[in-house]
Amino acid sequence: MTDIFQISRILGLTALAFVIGFFLTPILTHFLYKWRLGKQIRTEGAPIFAQIHAKKEGTPTMGGILIWFTVLFLILLFWALSKLGVNSIIGQLNFLNRSETLLPLGALIASALVGLADDMLGVLRIGPKGGGLRMRHRIIVYTAIAAFGAWWFFTKLGRDSVHIPFLGDYQLGIYYILVFIFVIVATAFSVNETDGLDGLAGGTLLTAFGAYGVIAYAAGLYSLAAFCGVIIGALFAFLWFNIHPARFFMGDTGAMSLGVTLGIIAMLTNQFMLLPLIAFVMMLESISVIIQTLSKKIRGKKVFLSAPLHHHLEAKGWPETKVTMRFWIISVMGAALGLILAFLEKIL
Repeated sequence: MTDIFQISRILGLTALAFVIGFFLTPILTHFLYKWRLGKQIRTEGAPIFAQIHAKKEGTPTMGGILIWFTVLFLILLFWALSKLGVNSIIGQLNFLNRSETLLPLGALIASALVGLADDMLGVLRIGPKGGGLRMRHRIIVYTAIAAFGAWWFFTKLGRDSVHIPFLGDYQLGIYYILVFIFVIVATAFSVNETDGLDGLAGGTLLTAFGAYGVIAYAAGLYSLAAFCGVIIGALFAFLWFNIHPARFFMGDTGAMSLGVTLGIIAMLTNQFMLLPLIAFVMMLESISVIIQTLSKKIRGKKVFLSAPLHHHLEAKGWPETKVTMRFWIISVMGAALGLILAFLEKIL
């Protein structure tokens, strides 16, 4: 297939994902509002957060269903058409294959279902502090998902080395599994911390998946690039309804699953070292939570008025939309720097 066809294929799938997601949204929101599957605002240990976001109590969560369902529907649709012997352009739109997209898809759906269960527990107020899984239980579950992915990479794909920009590849052997697990779990929870303002997680994820889609395309991983494109299209549809004031929230079913998937794609392209730039905002959010937690435990004092960082800025008086849009800008700049480094290495 020519480059022109591949680009058209990726962009076409991206646009199709947006259209499907856009028209599925009214059905999803009607269901969420009908059954009152709204977000519960936690108050224990977070008085500033509760005060700022009290008005959002009851807004439906689990909007991430729209994203992963759209991806699942499209990838299975074109896979089925290709298996039925459709040899036209439609049949060539299949982007499901073992080496590039099978594992990201499996991880996306598995972590989405775990997140969905966690969201439901929160809505029903089942569990500690208003509902949902305890942090240690969440870490265990997502570590297990990451461990399966690490095993798949190590045994099925034969991966045991990491690429460090401008320095080359380094063999890690069995230790590759530990690095893989750390990257996936850290990325997943960083995205989850970012999902706190209308449009914030959706916008930053758009730039991150866009950057890795470009990296995948440049590496000849066309199906993986198409997979990123479909996620982007679904994210655009989600963001249309999630920008302030949000019609619904992403929830763990979206944030955790997309974080896991982003980490896996970073490992598949062997460019996970660029994640701190491409996912710069998410990294900042996660670091702010770690600093706040350690400071409270060690010093008994807060560093930030509220954590993650976006809530601190809100508490300082920044309007929600200003925080979101400025973080979008930072995210785009970080992704651009990541792409520059990725391509500069190929030139030098």
